[in-house]
Amino acid sequence: MKAFGGPVLFLDRSDINTDEIIPAKYLTEITKADLKPYILEDLKLSGFDPKSEKTASARVIVSRANFGCGSSREHAPWVFEVNGITAVIAESFARIFRQNMFNCGMAAIELSRESIDALFAYSAFSDTSIDVDVENQTLTIRGGGKEESLPFDVSPFDKALVLAGGWVDYADTKY
Repeated sequence: MKAFGGPVLFLDRSDINTDEIIPAKYLTEITKADLKPYILEDLKLSGFDPKSEKTASARVIVSRANFGCGSSREHAPWVFEVNGITAVIAESFARIFRQNMFNCGMAAIELSRESIDALFAYSAFSDTSIDVDVENQTLTIRGGGKEESLPFDVSPFDKALVLAGGWVDYADTKY
């Protein structure tokens, strides 16, 4: 089974849209892999560099509310997929983006503002990582010698999609 988790990229802003995740000018690329170098290219955050080692090594993104708003393109989750991102954790997601994450076999985890704030407290540590246990619906964050576990909710169907590896793999086992 696929492992969910790893080093964390903290994006401290609400309303990060699909054009910031993958700029529209790259939507003519032929394969998912062709999207890889353009991840978060147009995201403007103080101190953020989309070409940094921190971005390249991230496997989990923690952000604020309304993540993935904007266009309903699948390219936004695809660019995460080809860059090894296995989970995005936010206060809320744009509905279509969230479902596209599940359809691609990635976790889209919604937590309360208070829980997101607790995760952001770990952004000060360079060694912060998050392990996501989709089966048991818990995540564990570690960093700076501290550790904390939080529960999360996901529907049985979306959980099945993620655990299967996405919609295509799920359908292969069911139909």
